Amino acid sequence: MGKYGRRGFIGLTGVFLAAPLVLRAAAPIRLGLTPVFLDNDAEVISQLKAALGAGTGHPIDLIQRRTYQEVTGLLLEGSVDAAWLCGFPYLQHQDTLSLLGVPVWRGAPVYRSYLITGTDDPAKGLGDLRGDSHAFADPDSNSGWLVTASDLMRLSERPETFFSRTLFTYGHRNVVRSVAGGLTRSGSVDGYVWEALDKVEPELTRRTKVITRSEPLGFPPFVTRSRSLMRDEVGRLRSTLLTLGESRAGLAVLDLLQLDGIIQAETALYDGIRARMNLLQDL
Repeated sequence: MGKYGRRGFIGLTGVFLAAPLVLRAAAPIRLGLTPVFLDNDAEVISQLKAALGAGTGHPIDLIQRRTYQEVTGLLLEGSVDAAWLCGFPYLQHQDTLSLLGVPVWRGAPVYRSYLITGTDDPAKGLGDLRGDSHAFADPDSNSGWLVTASDLMRLSERPETFFSRTLFTYGHRNVVRSVAGGLTRSGSVDGYVWEALDKVEPELTRRTKVITRSEPLGFPPFVTRSRSLMRDEVGRLRSTLLTLGESRAGLAVLDLLQLDGIIQAETALYDGIRARMNLLQDL
């Protein structure tokens, strides 16, 4: 697991039995979730709420929306207290947002964008996909749009002219489904999500293959509005995120999410994404 490795899975039996008595007296903390999160898993949702609630002493409202833009908008207007966002929209609004913590996956706070095709597809790289259909996750997704769009810019190409047809699936799992089902020839997907699905839904991922992987890029972070950093509940949320691996409930959530933990990080972690954003200034 590397220096950030989690301490292993411990069962939940008997954990935080007194928590509901504490939580009832506190105002809820509202956490926005984007489709980068495996958000149709009821067990993950339930245990994430329980672990964060027990750690903060507040009930947790998980606010889920279909698009990154919607969740980002909720955060900017103050309708949620924090959000598990993507590095791309974080950098787009860096003047008003601050990092709370960054997940560690497979020993480091980074991930990659995957370019996928069907298992039997002969394509070896992006250049082989010219003139065919392609699935993106979201126009504000780094791994699900920005990486491929910036790679095309390096080839003096644009997605709308390089591909014969493009679509946004608004969910990384849906990108995999699109390619696996033959709706599109290829897709741009979050490598963490593809790898997580490969463990929990191998019957889906085995109908696809990864043909290219991007360089390591900053993992999707937990963020809040900078002016909210001094609020007590936001401070409690930050502390709970950074110490998830120190509680049984937190370890269980990390295990379900296939993450090692959550650490503090600096904006420089996202310099690779910023460089790709700069390539698209004329797009």
